[in-house]
Amino acid sequence: MELYSYFRSSAAFRVRIALALKGLAHDYRAVHLARNEHLAAAYGAVSSARLVPQLIDGEASISQSLAIIEYLDEVHPQPPLLPGTALDRARIRSLALDIACEIHPLNNLRVLRYLVRELQVGEVAKNTWYRHWVEQGLGVVEQRLAQEPGTGRYCHGESPTLADCVLVPQIFNAQRFDCRLDHVPTVMRVFEACMAEPAFQRAQPSACPDFEP
Repeated sequence: MELYSYFRSSAAFRVRIALALKGLAHDYRAVHLARNEHLAAAYGAVSSARLVPQLIDGEASISQSLAIIEYLDEVHPQPPLLPGTALDRARIRSLALDIACEIHPLNNLRVLRYLVRELQVGEVAKNTWYRHWVEQGLGVVEQRLAQEPGTGRYCHGESPTLADCVLVPQIFNAQRFDCRLDHVPTVMRVFEACMAEPAFQRAQPSACPDFEP
């Protein structure tokens, strides 16, 4: 397998976690988004959307982080990232989508670039935008994790799931932009439990071959 990734991409980070949890070997193909390497013609032949992550598995080419992780879970089912009953799996997907659909699209790199370059939003206002959506969105996740009985050591139960693969990168981003996190103690407890696991440590940005401080 080959994974086209960028160390700072939270979507690619999700897939790196899933690969590490499942112990799946892969070749890392760095695509530097800040240097616009994703816009090169060569990468357009790999990803029509010119986004990361993109997973190549034999003749298959798969985009979108959650689709990639579900594919990996079906082809390599152990350990399961969508375990339990249909209701359990629905909850795990729902928590993942609370982050991947409600928070992440509003603060990814191309949105922030558009705010600055096209709408002429200043740095302070851009960071205020970022923090608002992250802090509000994580507040929703906090309510769910604190109140719903499915929460355990991790987002759902006692083993990492798809939801944890999505949560951890968002917290890395929140910390990088100095977001307030004192209002989400359950979220941070789960985050710390995840980061105690070697798989999450191996997948973090600083462990990537293209990492830049």
